[in-house]
Amino acid sequence: MKLIFHIWRQKNRGAQGRLMRYESAKMKPDMSILEALDVLNEELILRGEEPVAFEHDCREGICGSCGFVINGVAHGPLEKTTVCQLTLRHFRDGEELYLEPWRARAFPVLRDLMVDRSPFDRIVGAGGYVSVSAGSAPDGNTILIPKDDAERAMDAAACIGCGACVAACPNASASLFTGAKISHLGLLPQGQPERDSRALRMVRQMNAESFGQCTNIGECEAVCPKGISLEVIGRMNGDFIKASWRKK
Repeated sequence: MKLIFHIWRQKNRGAQGRLMRYESAKMKPDMSILEALDVLNEELILRGEEPVAFEHDCREGICGSCGFVINGVAHGPLEKTTVCQLTLRHFRDGEELYLEPWRARAFPVLRDLMVDRSPFDRIVGAGGYVSVSAGSAPDGNTILIPKDDAERAMDAAACIGCGACVAACPNASASLFTGAKISHLGLLPQGQPERDSRALRMVRQMNAESFGQCTNIGECEAVCPKGISLEVIGRMNGDFIKASWRKK
């Protein structure tokens, strides 16, 4: 299988980047996009050229490390699929693929397809935790949780922090990510002690980063590989407003 790649190449954060064209006829339909880049990099190394830098870890759609834009769509054309799960069988033999990093002021390009997503870490660090008594873990049946709340919390907790929502949003908003992190703790009994402070601190940290504001366009939900719903943004806004009133 032959593919033509147009890949964004950029040496570092301050360098000028550009798309460069590569061809490879060594691809196989069962390869993932990341495996295809591995094959391409082997060819580049043998030719004495710099391999393409891209981020990855688990390659199972769990860690959220991988992610870039494929033909204008974050994570590529397949819904609810990360780049590492996207296989070449979804592309035609001889097709041209344009690979670019996430485009957002808050995510500066580090090198090629890698971006700095540390703003997400700072948002989580601002309030993404619960306080618990030290000691052994309590029995799972001692805290009863309504089934609907448990399911909504689990849905929100599925967020892997890949950054596709920011890249797809015309405003480069991080509201879906922040809303998911606030929601999955705020829906559970264990998250109630810090519920107000969590919403205030995480939203304020999000606003302190270089993200844009949410205008409910919905592109974030459309490209999220875990299908996080826009409902988490409404829940985040509600918690933030209530916490602001109570603080007064």
